Amino acid sequence: MKLESLVAAAAIATAGAALLAPEAAVAQAKEQFFPVLSYRTGAYGPNGAPWANGHVDYLKLVNAKGGINGVKIAIEECETGYDTARGVECYERLKGKHGGATVVQPLSTGITFALTDKAPTDKIPLITAGYGRSESQDGLVFTWNFPLAGTYWVGADVLVQHVAKKEGGFDKLKGKKITLVYHDSPYGKEPIPLLQERAKLHGFDVQLLPVTHPGVEQKAAWLQIRQSRPDYVFLWGWGVMNSVALKEAQATGYPRDKMYGVWWSAAEPDVKDVGAGAKGYNGLAMQHGAHPNAKVTKEILSLVHDKGQGTGPREEVGSVLYMRGAMSAMLAVEGVKRAQERYGKGKWMSSEQTRWGLENLSLDEKKLEALGFGEVMRPVSTTCADHMGPAWARIHTWDGAKWGFTSDWYQADETILKPLVRSTAAKYATEKKITPRTPAQCQE
Repeated sequence: MKLESLVAAAAIATAGAALLAPEAAVAQAKEQFFPVLSYRTGAYGPNGAPWANGHVDYLKLVNAKGGINGVKIAIEECETGYDTARGVECYERLKGKHGGATVVQPLSTGITFALTDKAPTDKIPLITAGYGRSESQDGLVFTWNFPLAGTYWVGADVLVQHVAKKEGGFDKLKGKKITLVYHDSPYGKEPIPLLQERAKLHGFDVQLLPVTHPGVEQKAAWLQIRQSRPDYVFLWGWGVMNSVALKEAQATGYPRDKMYGVWWSAAEPDVKDVGAGAKGYNGLAMQHGAHPNAKVTKEILSLVHDKGQGTGPREEVGSVLYMRGAMSAMLAVEGVKRAQERYGKGKWMSSEQTRWGLENLSLDEKKLEALGFGEVMRPVSTTCADHMGPAWARIHTWDGAKWGFTSDWYQADETILKPLVRSTAAKYATEKKITPRTPAQCQE
């Protein structure tokens, strides 16, 4: 386990503080505490580390610029190994530290599933930007989950839209074969309901090929692909599974330009060991891609790395997963900042106050430009009922050396997405005996 803190130990844990009443301890809190559930070791470490580095570097950048309207951020990192039990252990260990966690970002769909039942009791928002439970977009049922800026149903829908466009229209998908090669976990299974819904609408066939953790053995799956010769392969992998899939595709002779990875299968660690062999491989960009020249990237380099405070290697700054970590941290910080607009600018915000901020995000182009994310992403706004906001994505393609955007923006089709979200969330509410909030309660 790796622990990192940006505040002196004496400021966050003293013998005297342990004797204070909880209310007094909170009142004394000087920093917003952002725990970082990360994984830098094991099969998924090469992909988890860049996200964590970008995440922590952005929080350090906020501190370097004076904090959140003057309120500094405390950071403590805990190694989960992408293991659900260890992730829950990290959550339990950190949630009450330093005045209490402001938000938690699980960085794992499995950990998200486990914490979804805990968050309402602990009253801690879970930010799951680009992962987690797709139906948690429904804020009336999932009152503490925030799949900001996109879910796996968004990703699957955009991929179907894109291949339909390549074929000349949705009607041309009839009779086509799309194979989903997926990590056999809650993460990998997430896109299946959306793909099956689209398949019913357009008449294409979906073949499901699960791959066992960690994904180094895929020969059986690619033998089936060689035999069935699908028109497209969608890859829902993570870590070493992605590069193995590309190598198997190369060995099998399956065209890489017919392969499309979700945004967790389309970053530098996935292709660097395959190099030219992955040329033509496509992936979803969760709004952002690689942005070495973005304003926020340059600020991190000058105010964090140039000061000797960088979390990871300098050359990684601006890479795909690094940017996702930075973006996820930015969304959390902006939730606190939005809460301060209601509860007191420059004041420490509780996790409940921060939830209000996350339910009322309004990051327009002007705000994103000021934050350095102007060319990185599109505006994000949320409501009490919609914890995701607008769902945009685009395609980028590996040219053998780098990622580059190769499509316009796509927006997930809400006429398909919303009914699926509502029905699945309603089923969850029934199972868990949850009474959904009403629109009137949202205004309270």
